[in-house]
Amino acid sequence: MSKIAPCLWFAHEAEEAAKFYVSLFPDSRIDHVQKNLVDTPAGKADQVLVVGFTLAGQRFMALNGGTRFEFTHAISLEVDCTDQAEVDRLWEGLADGGAIEQCGWLRDRYGVSWQIVPTVLSKLLADPDPAEAARVMQALMQMVKLDVTGLQAAYHG
Repeated sequence: MSKIAPCLWFAHEAEEAAKFYVSLFPDSRIDHVQKNLVDTPAGKADQVLVVGFTLAGQRFMALNGGTRFEFTHAISLEVDCTDQAEVDRLWEGLADGGAIEQCGWLRDRYGVSWQIVPTVLSKLLADPDPAEAARVMQALMQMVKLDVTGLQAAYHG
């Protein structure tokens, strides 16, 4: 288990968001739900304060802070997808109720930014032939959801 766990701050949707996320990823679960013991600025006694959850083997914490702070692209969650089927499944799931963006980025219904990236992309971009890598980058910049076949076609020219 990792020593560092990201904490996602929500106004009041921590448990709902954690349940949504664990429904989309294998090796995921809700680990614990901690409720307020007394009334706090984050909520009344007996309301959910913190949800500890594991997402694809990575620990996270979701906090109900009582105040809404908007998530920004300054931090995003990158998902390494083995194939196009996984890209498609996670894209559709996370984009449901959210907003799709460019270059494999989307915001989910809670405003969290995600990068849904096929594993092959880093190999294609790291190719020692700068022309091949540049073609991949140009193709990527034109995509919304990343398309493995299109990236590979650009690589091969």
